[in-house]
Amino acid sequence: MKKYANETLKRYTELLSLREPVPGGGSAAALSGALGAALLSMVTNYSISKKKTPKENARFFKILKETEKLRKRFLELVDLDAKAYLKIVNSRNKSEAVKNFALKEAAKVPQEVCSLSCEAVFLSPELVRYGNQYLLSDVEAAVELLHAAFNSALVMLKVNK
Repeated sequence: MKKYANETLKRYTELLSLREPVPGGGSAAALSGALGAALLSMVTNYSISKKKTPKENARFFKILKETEKLRKRFLELVDLDAKAYLKIVNSRNKSEAVKNFALKEAAKVPQEVCSLSCEAVFLSPELVRYGNQYLLSDVEAAVELLHAAFNSALVMLKVNK
């Protein structure tokens, strides 16, 4: 299967626009999460400073480790969602048990997108309070992208029941 996370943004959006089952909404939800986490990483990187104490910077190194872990996992989920949805498509002419199994397995991806989105949003108060104050709008944009990831993944959960 194609690795959508390795495509350029231009190519990914072209593929997303085609009359093909994947990538679709779940994959796009995961990409929104990756973009939100990446923005949090950027703000965190700008918040690390030689002017701050090692203890103050340690807070940001911890946040950066988390946001980068989340960003990478969201990108993995871009592809895992497509793979899981193809299993649903391929189960359509199969038994109810096979269909139900495919649906149950595919639900794990948007569930994880929702969970990771919450984890990422919960990192933002530290950045708002202690981070680079010139980048508060980037934190807000990140939170909006993470909300979009959460809400989009929630839609996928409802639809694919």
